[in-house]
Amino acid sequence: MTESLLTRLVAGIDAVLPEAASLRRAIHADPHLGGDEMDTRDVLTQAMPWLDWLPVAETGAYARFGPDGPAVGLRAELDALPITEATGVEWESQRRGIMHACGHDVHMAALWAVVTAARDLDLPVGMVPLLQPREEDNPPGAPDVVASGMLDDAEVGAMVAVHVQPQVERGVVSTGAGPVNAAFDSFEITVTGTGGHGAYPHLAVNPITTLASIVAGLNDVVAREVDPIHPAVVSVGTIHAGTASNVIPDSARASGSIRTFHEADRTALHEAIRRLAEGTAMARGASATTRFVRGGPALVNDPGLSARADALYAELGIGVAAVPFRSCGSDDFAEYNELVPSLMSFVGTGTGDGIGLHHAQFLPGRGSLRLAAVALAANYVAAAGQIRS
Repeated sequence: MTESLLTRLVAGIDAVLPEAASLRRAIHADPHLGGDEMDTRDVLTQAMPWLDWLPVAETGAYARFGPDGPAVGLRAELDALPITEATGVEWESQRRGIMHACGHDVHMAALWAVVTAARDLDLPVGMVPLLQPREEDNPPGAPDVVASGMLDDAEVGAMVAVHVQPQVERGVVSTGAGPVNAAFDSFEITVTGTGGHGAYPHLAVNPITTLASIVAGLNDVVAREVDPIHPAVVSVGTIHAGTASNVIPDSARASGSIRTFHEADRTALHEAIRRLAEGTAMARGASATTRFVRGGPALVNDPGLSARADALYAELGIGVAAVPFRSCGSDDFAEYNELVPSLMSFVGTGTGDGIGLHHAQFLPGRGSLRLAAVALAANYVAAAGQIRS
């Protein structure tokens, strides 16, 4: 039964693939940032008019079809990124400064293809397509989906998704049991000193040099605080200070991100960064405050779902990555694995050109759309089998 269902889903996907490709191009040409995805949501819901769509997380939507009882949720992200596209294709973004540079256009079109292929099939468990907003934001959209009670209302017993990944070989899919993406937090350090004239530094307490010492010290925090076999990253992304070259300002500010796979490491790094900032500032006669914004948890693939999906990929002749892809990137899909068994599969688009996610020239080929849709269908079948077992 499982093999027959998957075979029929794949056949249905192949039948609608040209339409899915057209939908993908339309979405790609008209991208919208997080919080402004209503047009993208409406394009998708209108492309699946046979479903009764319900609003969720302000600009998202979900629906349910199939038999009563536990269901499988299929997530696709609605939002784009603040990047000016440089692909040169006829259907590139018509909104300057906004682009689907993370493959969300592929994910949405793949979801449409799977739902359309499943429309008239006798499904073993319900299917719940979720059009989720604000994946790229912090705070992201998934916590709002969870807080809405949508998973309970739709009786979601498992969540599945796919994500294109240029660091995985083209045509290959990677699942991998356990953590595959890191927890994400952001931080902001503000150093307050005493401003003055650049010619008289002895009469001031320079917050810029103090902040520079703190930033340099951050490079050693992971090595001092985290077990070497645990992945963790602390990166500084912004530094702001001063208004003129001959003026020592009163304050300076830096912000960055923290990526961890283990909750204990997350807690330790927060404390270590705060301690470093305050101690360094105190030693220089300044003061420092550190503010943290907690993002989502680590994305953890359910072992049972991972094994079932890999077996289905093999049956379909799809290559499975010998070494599962894991990275310190983050995805708010992790919010769902806190509540139900979940599976994120990475769809390989790598060609060796060095163009990665969030790049102005990132543009997965048409083959990635079919692979993403087939992988998502296999993930649904894997989750359905686990729910019924």
